[in-house]
Amino acid sequence: MPIDVKIFYFFNNLADRGLILDQLFIFFGYYFPYFLTVAFLLLLFSKQFKGNKTKVFFTALISVILSRFVITEIIRFLYCRPRPFMAYAVNRLVEDTNCSFPSGHAAFFFALAMAIYFYDKKWGAWFFAAAILMTLARVTAGIHYPTDILAGAIIGILSAYFIFYFSKKWKNLE
Repeated sequence: MPIDVKIFYFFNNLADRGLILDQLFIFFGYYFPYFLTVAFLLLLFSKQFKGNKTKVFFTALISVILSRFVITEIIRFLYCRPRPFMAYAVNRLVEDTNCSFPSGHAAFFFALAMAIYFYDKKWGAWFFAAAILMTLARVTAGIHYPTDILAGAIIGILSAYFIFYFSKKWKNLE
């Protein structure tokens, strides 16, 4: 059995152990992303980023679009990995029907976390922790393999880095 599947089963075996625990995995894997998005918007409206609100917003927005809606979708078009519950007997807590690799949630929220991190290390670290929690819940819920998460995280982080770096270069050209 591949190591990816072994790690998947380690987390997935935590599911179906009790109603409260399962509800937590469902919340963090399915609903928590909405809370993270709202938290980001509230953070933008706070005094946290001072004069960088526009930079933070556009760095995050472009990074998220590039990672989740461009790179991830191109990869999924070229290679559609079935979700774990389609290939194995798993404890499935959440439904999802599209391709598993790479994780779109991981790409989206790691891009967001990295974009925030460039402008505020403390809040960026909180968003990274939240992204890790959310994506591990998605593995536990039976809808992603660990390598789906890892690939999505790398895509998200590199997309944000590229956009941040490019925006600095663009500013130097002005």
